[in-house]
Amino acid sequence: MAQVTIEVNGRPYQVGCEDGQEAHLLELVRLFDRQVRAVSQDMGQLTETRLFLMAALLLADELWDSRSRMSGVQAELARLQSDRARIESRAVAALDGAAKRIEQLAAE
Repeated sequence: MAQVTIEVNGRPYQVGCEDGQEAHLLELVRLFDRQVRAVSQDMGQLTETRLFLMAALLLADELWDSRSRMSGVQAELARLQSDRARIESRAVAALDGAAKRIEQLAAE
């Protein structure tokens, strides 16, 4: 397990992560630190615990919104795939019917 020193709101913290995940952890820390700093600017002086809690809740809200949007997009994708399958089936049936009609006309 790797040990990484991160910095949130100007304060260092020592955290552990799986080996090879250091860069990913640092990206997450940058995201969280930006949120903490934004909350600090918007709400003024808060205890560190309240500051971190508010930042975490705002990020959780963004995650909730993203998951809701993703569910909607997945439902729309499923609908479109179903429509596509139905249209392809109709097209195949139409082509099959046309081919049979052409064969009939050619036989006459």
